[in-house]
Amino acid sequence: MRQVLLDTAARIFQDACAKADLDAAESGEFPARLWRLLCDNGFHLMALPDSGVELGDVFRVLRVAGRFSVPLPLAEALLANRWLGEQGDGFNVLGLWEAGEGGGEPSGSGAVGWVRNAPWGRAAQRIVGLAANGELLVGVHFKVTPGTNLAGEPRDQVQVRSAQPLACREPAHALLALSRAALSAGALERVLEMGVSYVQEREQFGRPLSKFQAVQHMLAVAAAEAAAAGRAADAAIDSLEDPRFELEVAAAKARVGEAAGIVAETVHQVHGAMGFTHEHPLHHFTRRLWAWRDEFGNEAYWQTRLGRRICSLGADQAWDFLATPR
Repeated sequence: MRQVLLDTAARIFQDACAKADLDAAESGEFPARLWRLLCDNGFHLMALPDSGVELGDVFRVLRVAGRFSVPLPLAEALLANRWLGEQGDGFNVLGLWEAGEGGGEPSGSGAVGWVRNAPWGRAAQRIVGLAANGELLVGVHFKVTPGTNLAGEPRDQVQVRSAQPLACREPAHALLALSRAALSAGALERVLEMGVSYVQEREQFGRPLSKFQAVQHMLAVAAAEAAAAGRAADAAIDSLEDPRFELEVAAAKARVGEAAGIVAETVHQVHGAMGFTHEHPLHHFTRRLWAWRDEFGNEAYWQTRLGRRICSLGADQAWDFLATPR
């Protein structure tokens, strides 16, 4: 069942995520065809508790999505549907809630708050805001200010006219952070593959770049980083029902973020000037890696949380905590 799900997702993404589709999305064109394909195959509902799909497999699909640089906020849409109990094919997304006081809205606007960095908020039917205290609110929006992140992905600022609390017993922030770790792990695999393929094809001084020891060493380091990041993401996914889940997410998000910087830099370097052109697809993946590493907590944020937890155990308990399997 799991492999069929992942293979079907890969076929859909491969068909609808060509470079032209990514370019169109970055220019502001909503990928309606891709969304329709996902809805036709029931993927938009797979995170619902009664869908028959385990939540871990939802994040494994996100890892596949990262390999194709999917130009949809799949994680935000799936989790929004999960927490809303949405059964239709409407496009709902999540963003970060900010109360109206100090939110910067024009005087007299009537706004009760903002949903910041809502992906494709301009196209969403309903907006869910994640507050700093972990609570979720469903907002009725009436003004959208378009924006983008570093990767050119839409991240809109949405004024909310009214908001209602949304019951949720799950760690929303940690789940969203895990989504970025899963997406990044998939993107890292793809970036590494692009680097290996390029040095095997490109020749310099009469022989392929892959024959140069310095290039081999660089890609070996990148491969180790991608493998470590992938393992960390998998460990966090496997711990979804474990009491240590949020700590596993902390380790994964920090490790994946660190790998993102090293792998992206290395693969751009082995591509030379070609890797910095807009015509080459590499930037669609590396810019997402750079953006995703900061979304829902960067390395420093999660390292701090993990470090505080370990320090709180005391010297006598720290090693058992680190070395004992779940």
